[in-house]
Amino acid sequence: MGQDQKSVVRVAVVQAGSVPWDTAASLQRLDRWAGEAAAAGAELIVFPEAFIGGYPKGMDFGVTVGRRTEEGRRQFARYAEGAIADAEEMAAVASAHGVWLVVGAIERDGGTLYCTVYYLAPDGTVAGKHRKVMPTAMERLIWGLGDGSTLGVVETPMGRVGAAICWENYMPQLRLALYGQGVELYCAPTVDDRETWLPTVRHIAMEGRCFVLSACQWQPPGEWAAITGGSVIIDPLGSVIAGPKRDGEGLLVADLDMGKIREAQFDLDVVGHYGRPDLFRLVVNTQAQNCVEED
Repeated sequence: MGQDQKSVVRVAVVQAGSVPWDTAASLQRLDRWAGEAAAAGAELIVFPEAFIGGYPKGMDFGVTVGRRTEEGRRQFARYAEGAIADAEEMAAVASAHGVWLVVGAIERDGGTLYCTVYYLAPDGTVAGKHRKVMPTAMERLIWGLGDGSTLGVVETPMGRVGAAICWENYMPQLRLALYGQGVELYCAPTVDDRETWLPTVRHIAMEGRCFVLSACQWQPPGEWAAITGGSVIIDPLGSVIAGPKRDGEGLLVADLDMGKIREAQFDLDVVGHYGRPDLFRLVVNTQAQNCVEED
């Protein structure tokens, strides 16, 4: 821990769903849940993947191999209209409640959508963002690929905060890139509600010797398919502190003893004494990948 870093941090993980096709209503839900978590004393609040903009589970946007339908194009246009071009309204929520927020959102940049996580500071600024580098399966149809320029951690008074979105957590190189930056509060926003998710995040906590805060959507069946939660908070030795939550929407709140990270590093530090750089090295390209640049 840094000299000025807090020794005990109260965090919250929000298990809730967005409102399909209605970003304004989802922003209202963001404000409501952030307020509840702040009232519980949380300093850092983690929301699920695609909480703003929505995760259209079960939709195919009219696509088969070699064919697109007009109806599918209209559905995509509607989905894109619900994406955000900036994080000002979310940043205002963080400021209103005086908390740090980590929020999954669908970001619109030009003609492309990205599955993004925003880091929002209590002073109302955007401290950073991370674009998902590898959408999974049908997600590739509607989201672009992020690059290494947003693969970083954010320094906060609570510790170094980083995020990997859903199945990015199955990318060993991406996890190692976060470990190499000293991530301490590892956020895993997701919509993966399967039983296999819990061993995944427990492994990450043990591997990275970090706290893992995994927020999953809880979405009732309707126009979009159901997502059934499983949010959880894990300590640096892989023990479950709170969750997994399976009984609908709600909060997980926990006090994290940040000294546990140093204790856990006693016998494992995968980017230090356990890293073997004489055998293995990871090179991360952190340059933004732009199609058009001006001299």
